[in-house]
Amino acid sequence: MRATIADVARQAGVSKTTVSRVLNTRAEVDASTAARVREVIDALGYVPSSGAVGLARGSSRTIAMLTPPLTWPWMGEVLQGVADTVEAAGYGLLLFSCNRGADSVRHFTSQVSARAFDGLLVIEPENTLDTIAEMHRRGLPVVLIDDRGRHPAFPSVATTNREGGASAARHLLDSGRTRPLVLTGPRDFGCVRDRLAGFSEILPTDLVIDGEFTEQSGRHGIERAFAQERAFDCVFAHNDLIAAGALRALREAGRGVPDDIAVVGFDDIPIARHTEPPLTTVRQPMRQMGETAARLLLAGLGGRTLSAAPVVLPTELVVRRSAPHRP
Repeated sequence: MRATIADVARQAGVSKTTVSRVLNTRAEVDASTAARVREVIDALGYVPSSGAVGLARGSSRTIAMLTPPLTWPWMGEVLQGVADTVEAAGYGLLLFSCNRGADSVRHFTSQVSARAFDGLLVIEPENTLDTIAEMHRRGLPVVLIDDRGRHPAFPSVATTNREGGASAARHLLDSGRTRPLVLTGPRDFGCVRDRLAGFSEILPTDLVIDGEFTEQSGRHGIERAFAQERAFDCVFAHNDLIAAGALRALREAGRGVPDDIAVVGFDDIPIARHTEPPLTTVRQPMRQMGETAARLLLAGLGGRTLSAAPVVLPTELVVRRSAPHRP
């Protein structure tokens, strides 16, 4: 069996805190005691965990991140931003993915109770915000990434979903498009409501079809619009997967993009550059959101008081061939 810090402490005749101090080379442990502890560590082949090393300094030097399933298409960019920032600060990163629903949440909360990490970054898995808010109230430092319009009472990093929707509408209107079809994600997400509201302020429409953030939802949305014999000359899809499905359905229906119908997505995930034609989309600064959230959490761990007002990063319209500029 793997040796534990308790095994080392018992055999050396000291406390676990003393072992941790030796591991951290703290000066308050006398030389003979430190030498005895190191001999026991060598004899047992003990490999210290981050929690054991952190006992003496009251910190694990580890940050946790709680996410939805990692199959979400933009997750890699957020994770890379977090990982780069955390590593540069000398912290470890502990990743929890809620792909098993309630079982995943229970496993995660047990780690909180064990104080396995110092602070938490969250891309909110569904139906976990109340649990996370309670953890924050009990003293766990938390920063939420992509608040989806929920505006929790703790620090968060968001993006301009409403302005992103408006920028898509302005671009389509400036290109001579006046009859939009909007394919939304689930309406219970604040980002969906914001994107729709921003778009509708510039280019109102009654042709709105609700769906999911999936390629299949985009295909079905186009098929429904055609079945209803609704005329439209452009599509605003609430993410790039929906847009990719819409492009496929339009191609199968014999409609040219952008000659007959222009298509704009949202997110600018890697697939947007490789659709046919390449997708005009509203870019969310995903890596920057991860970096910003990690810096906020590290600042809080360093003693800075953080505001509950969200840090909001701007979106950017990226024009490609699915909805080009028109004179």
